[in-house]
Amino acid sequence: MHPTPALPLTRDIVLIGGGHAHALVLRMWGMAPLPGVRLTVINPLPTAAYSGMLPGHIAGHYPRAALQLDLVKLARHAGARLILDRACGIDRAAGQVLLENRAPVGYDIASIDTGITAEMPQIPGFAEHVTPAKPLDAFADAWERFAAQARPGARIAVVGGGVAGVELALAFAHRLPDARVTVYEAGPVALSALGRGARARMAAHCARLGVQIETGARMVAAKAGAVVLQGGREDPADFILGTGATKPAPWLADTGLALHEGFVTVSPSLQSSDPAIFAAGDIAHLGFSPRPKAGVYAVREAPVLFDNLRAAASGGAMRAYRPQRDYLKLISTGDKHAVADKWGLPLDGAWLWRWKNRIDLRFMEKVHDLPAMPSPALPRVHAQGMAEALGPKPLCGGCGAKLGAGALRSVLGTLLPPARADVRAGAGDDAAVLDHPAGAQVFTTDHVRAFTEDPWLFARITAVHALGDIWAMGAQPQAALAQVTLPRMSDELAARTLAEVLAAAGGVIRAAGADLVGGHTSIGAELSLGFAITGLAGAPIGQAGAQPGDALILTKPLGSGVILAAEMQKAAPGDAVAEALSSMARPLAADSAILAPVAHAMTDVTGFGLAGHLLGICAAAGGGATLRLADLPLLPGAEDLAAAGHGSSLLPANIAACAGRITAPPGPRTELLYDPQTAGGLLAAVPAGQADAVLSALRAAGAPAARIGTLVAGAPMLRVSG
Repeated sequence: MHPTPALPLTRDIVLIGGGHAHALVLRMWGMAPLPGVRLTVINPLPTAAYSGMLPGHIAGHYPRAALQLDLVKLARHAGARLILDRACGIDRAAGQVLLENRAPVGYDIASIDTGITAEMPQIPGFAEHVTPAKPLDAFADAWERFAAQARPGARIAVVGGGVAGVELALAFAHRLPDARVTVYEAGPVALSALGRGARARMAAHCARLGVQIETGARMVAAKAGAVVLQGGREDPADFILGTGATKPAPWLADTGLALHEGFVTVSPSLQSSDPAIFAAGDIAHLGFSPRPKAGVYAVREAPVLFDNLRAAASGGAMRAYRPQRDYLKLISTGDKHAVADKWGLPLDGAWLWRWKNRIDLRFMEKVHDLPAMPSPALPRVHAQGMAEALGPKPLCGGCGAKLGAGALRSVLGTLLPPARADVRAGAGDDAAVLDHPAGAQVFTTDHVRAFTEDPWLFARITAVHALGDIWAMGAQPQAALAQVTLPRMSDELAARTLAEVLAAAGGVIRAAGADLVGGHTSIGAELSLGFAITGLAGAPIGQAGAQPGDALILTKPLGSGVILAAEMQKAAPGDAVAEALSSMARPLAADSAILAPVAHAMTDVTGFGLAGHLLGICAAAGGGATLRLADLPLLPGAEDLAAAGHGSSLLPANIAACAGRITAPPGPRTELLYDPQTAGGLLAAVPAGQADAVLSALRAAGAPAARIGTLVAGAPMLRVSG
């Protein structure tokens, strides 16, 4: 029986925004993916705040992590690529979503759930002095900064006396009991969306917590420390929150879609005036049955959106969304009490808060509880050694997928030495060294298995990774050839993907001063990418040459291997994954330019981990090294994930390769010495007297460099202390 070939990808569905409806679609997609679809979600941040728990967080009842929808985990669950960028347009003629910081992304079907903002740019001083309630994450960040240093008697102004404004005002007053909180409502009545009874209960809670409500009070400007009201009155304010506006993204006006007051008008199928583009959540206007902006509608639209996206991609029939006429409003009152409003029945009490809390926690459990899809079982009858070869963990991507150092060393030992006189050095250093009129030409290659579903980001990081060998030799990159293996997909999707790969990699290579001059493509089981690169140097820097007393400097933090391994298991926090990918994507040209003039030896830290690559420098120099674990720069979350038992599939081989040549205290920080890095930093041995100046220059250039140890005389051993 032959392995079943992977089914080809033929349609791109792009989810624009990480709103509640799209988060639920990702969860449902993971349980029932549609074969042939490549799913993409675009959002500026790796997490999104859940609006239902935001007032409770502001009041101090929930930690920030409790209300975050982790889009990284949801995307992994759905098998989707997550693009961390902000959409800024849709080119419908070209079938592309336009992004702020990278090349456009092609789509066959798109859906918009970007949410709204509470910004009021027409009011002078709003952008400088007012915090809009939406986007939620930016508001929560601004509030935490203010609350952490608020003085007694701080003055808080809430602009907008709707349900959201008053609910947040009560949360402010509960969190900071000494603060003076005032709600400014431009209309004659605050809380106009509530029934008379619920309005009276909310007013009583405001009186209990000292929240003042002023009606007929329209803000016309904001200043540092004050709101300016119509008529010229200025009221002092240390923190100003804007809740009175619901503003869609301005780029929607240029899409040519039918809009209502800037919001995308949709039919019962949640399709816009363009059948290939859907919309849900606050950004959608239900033209067939208008409703107020409320999270409950986004949540209930999600199953219909999920079914209709699948139908659009497969040629099936559409479902109709039928919004409820009214919904239960559960409004928190600062403390752990709530007011309910539906059918004119005002209810009030702690039991309502407990009910609301259960509803909110149940929603969060739904998006956090992402069942693991079972791995294919081994055939009942199989060759001996298959289970051991598979190992206990799935094969990692990036440099975590390379052959272990022990096996590689045994094979490279059989490689014939160079026979040509113009080949100065072959295998053993970061790159081969060839004679050249400029001094020397260095020549290297790298090939990487995909570690992300995003071809653009994967190509950018892989280009940085491959260039690392050139930079480690102190050379200037010259030319590159690409080897691209695409998974099975239609010609149209293959062209889109290849365009993204070449645009990203070509941008990195051109910025490094080199040219991407061609390459080779093929179709295979999965996405992989490699480069063969040349560089020029007057006098290449090798791994030999380090001297006792040299300071060891590392220019990137460790931990990408464990974070990527944990991400594959949906265990890495989204913020940690985003930070790791950002670190991996940072080129090392500036680092190399600063280090090369002074370094006695240099290498880049990649698949064999810091310990393996440092031992290479030690062996070449005939000496040892000392390290302090406390001095190691680590990516956020890496140590916690290592302590929780996560690690790359290459980790055991890296540990075995260093056995007998390292002494170190046990613990997760020590494990990170062996963590395989993809696009890791430069490791350089520099004269101790120049180390401080070099570190200052690196940090000024944006490199989070650290001095991690010292070269010592003696056997090639690493001695690690706490």
